[in-house]
Amino acid sequence: MSDLPASPAIRVNMMPRDTNAHGTIFGGILLSYIDVAGAIATRPFCELVVTVKMTEVVFLQPVFVGDVVSFYSAVKKIGRTSITVTVVVEAERWRRSDERVKVTEAEVVYVNVDENRRPTPILRTGAAT
Repeated sequence: MSDLPASPAIRVNMMPRDTNAHGTIFGGILLSYIDVAGAIATRPFCELVVTVKMTEVVFLQPVFVGDVVSFYSAVKKIGRTSITVTVVVEAERWRRSDERVKVTEAEVVYVNVDENRRPTPILRTGAAT
């Protein structure tokens, strides 16, 4: 996580409502939070973004009820209208408070849009990363 911030964009305590039939957290729940965490990283650069794609989402470890999951995000690349963000996800195990494991990582591409949801150039007002 060398290029990612020390503080997560979001932290979430996983609850029973988020589990699948196997007793682990749905991958789709994690994908939703990845999308949110990635969008937070675009805020210094964009007014409004829409998600275009997620790439290379590989679930390395399961996430369990009670885990506190941290989503770290950082801007990787800024194009004319698109912005690419890396999101790394770590779980702090509930039963072993010192144990932290990387559970997934993703690259998310967003497009900066105007109020009519049409692509618009990114104004580089934030600190470049």
